[in-house]
Amino acid sequence: MRPLERQPDDKPLKRILIVGGGTAGWMTAAALSHKLRGTGVAIRLVESAEIGTVGVGEATVPHIRYFNANLGFDEADFIARTKATYKLGIEFVNWGRKGDSYIHPFGAYGKDIEGVPFHHHWLRLREMGEDRSIDDFSLPILAARLNRFAFPADDPRSLASTFSYAFQFDAGLYARYLRDYAEARAVLRSEGKVTDVSLNAETGFVEAVTLESGERIEADLFVDCSGFRGLLIEQALKTGYEDWSHWLPCDRAIAIPCESNGPLTPYTRATARESGWLWRIPLQHRVGNGHVYSSAFIGDDEAEATLLEQLEGKPLAAPNRLRFTTGKRRRQWVNNVVAIGLSAGFLEPLESTSIHLIQLAIGRLIDLLPSGPWDPADAAEYNRSMDLEYERVRDFLILHYHATQRDDTPFWNYVRTMKVPDSLSYKMELFRRRGVVVNYRDGMFLEPSWIAVYLGQNVVPEHHDPLSAKVPADELRRRASAIAAACAGEAEKMPDHARFLEELMAGARA
Repeated sequence: MRPLERQPDDKPLKRILIVGGGTAGWMTAAALSHKLRGTGVAIRLVESAEIGTVGVGEATVPHIRYFNANLGFDEADFIARTKATYKLGIEFVNWGRKGDSYIHPFGAYGKDIEGVPFHHHWLRLREMGEDRSIDDFSLPILAARLNRFAFPADDPRSLASTFSYAFQFDAGLYARYLRDYAEARAVLRSEGKVTDVSLNAETGFVEAVTLESGERIEADLFVDCSGFRGLLIEQALKTGYEDWSHWLPCDRAIAIPCESNGPLTPYTRATARESGWLWRIPLQHRVGNGHVYSSAFIGDDEAEATLLEQLEGKPLAAPNRLRFTTGKRRRQWVNNVVAIGLSAGFLEPLESTSIHLIQLAIGRLIDLLPSGPWDPADAAEYNRSMDLEYERVRDFLILHYHATQRDDTPFWNYVRTMKVPDSLSYKMELFRRRGVVVNYRDGMFLEPSWIAVYLGQNVVPEHHDPLSAKVPADELRRRASAIAAACAGEAEKMPDHARFLEELMAGARA
């Protein structure tokens, strides 16, 4: 079949089969059941309880709020049933230099003055001898450091409207929550392992899958949520994989939950170690912990010992060891198969992007869902847009490793000196010279995110925007002090994060 040849004899889309459950499968099922309700399209999901899910995607970015809201979830009910906490950002410890700490916030730094982005004024203040951290001008950072949380204000004129938030939740409970939602909207779940995939000899399209029980399930569209295996997209269709491990060399992870003995922080923590990094994700009922590392620089047993020795409480399960290769499928939509989740690719969990990439894929699929004859232009556009998203997340993750001054271990020497993609090299050079953040239409990380990592890891521009000099020095000092004082005051007014959660769920129960 030629790459851009239509399938004129195809019937309208009537049957969708999702292969695999977990977060990716049930997010897909929930979103499709909501969007296609009343259209007559049948949605079925097949999964096996014997095949475990990775289940470590417990931290998110603010975009998840809109996914939940579009499905009509009540936030208090969602928080209670998934044991969720709120998240204002991610703390990075030991990344630029050992002993450093900064927070990547979900919100702005200061505000533009005379049309010039605030970080340029902050750079000018440094030249003037003002030794004030840019964190002082970020409301979500100050609130996170105090373990405070409140909802953003609706009034765009208010300082309290200048931040967003995400969630930290139990991934297994979230999948269960989504499953209940989807099954209530006629999604049919089948239990069983897929043992065979039938392809049409002429077109290469998937016609059906066969379960271990012998049942054959036919569909028009197949969504591969089978995890790293890529049961349809790779094992059946041989799509190929684009390996990015030379830029992102961590290829192993160990995850383990433990009892909580620390504060219920409204942020995730990523602590750099000798050959990778540790995560800490506080939930209502436990703390999620993990060690992401490169097997080329540290052994599995040593990596596990490093993780276990820093647990703050009693382990609640045995360590779960995972292997992966960072990268993506060469195409994520091939013929009538769309890969979503780990089957599409994997970019390590450093910035909590896994669930966001699932959400993006679902949105793109819904936008391009075939309503008549199969048009390969739909798949081409889907692959183009998802390639962009993966590549831009990739560059942002590489930045964390490459923008370091650490030279204390072979791992940090490697990532500090490695050649990075031209797309990232250009961005870093432009910021280092002129303080300019490269903007683009697509891509989840906006200007404050890049500023947080650049400055947090000591990539400080050589020059600031000359237009910042339009503001007289004394006036700039006065306005900056007023912004910092307002941020501090607003953060102090917020309630304690744990108390906020208790009152939210108490109100829902009442």
